[in-house]
Amino acid sequence: MNSVTAPAGVVLSHGFTGGLASVAPWADALRRDGLRVVTPLLPGHGTTWMDLSTRRWHEWYDSFEAAYLDLASECSSVAVAGLSMGGALALRLATLHPVAGVSVVNPGLVVDDPRSHFSFFIRYAVRSVPAIGNDIKKPGQDERAYPRVPVAAAHELKLLFRDTVRLLPQATAPLQIFRSTADHTVSTERSVAALARRYGGTEIELVRLPNSYHVATLDYDAETIFTRSSEFLRGVTSARPEGARTQSQENA
Repeated sequence: MNSVTAPAGVVLSHGFTGGLASVAPWADALRRDGLRVVTPLLPGHGTTWMDLSTRRWHEWYDSFEAAYLDLASECSSVAVAGLSMGGALALRLATLHPVAGVSVVNPGLVVDDPRSHFSFFIRYAVRSVPAIGNDIKKPGQDERAYPRVPVAAAHELKLLFRDTVRLLPQATAPLQIFRSTADHTVSTERSVAALARRYGGTEIELVRLPNSYHVATLDYDAETIFTRSSEFLRGVTSARPEGARTQSQENA
């Protein structure tokens, strides 16, 4: 009887107020290299910013976790990845589940905007603020983010970040971080510093992106992300290139 190894998988998340367009090229690149990739659309995204304003951070995480559990039931090994807030979701999941590895692009773990200290109160007086989307250096790109950011959802984002940082020492999986030199959304190094300081694993790779802004998956350094993350994710999941055969298949 032939022995067939189940495929390796990756659960990949978009960021806050964005959608699947921001990570679609990344997902496609990983699929071309033989990985099974799932990209859940998080609750409150892909609809309206008013819908997002009614959501809680647990809904975003639960959706991402459900996608992971579904994929883990079908694959021999599963890694997680994400852009911006999606990176926080991937990191949080890695603290609670035995993921094979984590790859994140410009992850958010600390809100740089000083107004965030008062978000609990501001959300009752101000429904939304101008958009943070499309921080992309390369012309002609569009991540299809919302035109407004609901303050209530921004407050939930802060709570997600805070809880993720708290749990980081529990994560042990190999970690790959892509960080843009210029980023106008995650504008300081505080998130990366928190990650480096708190992460429980010892295998951490930092890749600098010199020619991209925040949505680097649609920017000039996108191919670097696609190539390096594919190598990393296939390595940690032991994925074989598409069309590879097991030894028992070759001897059949």
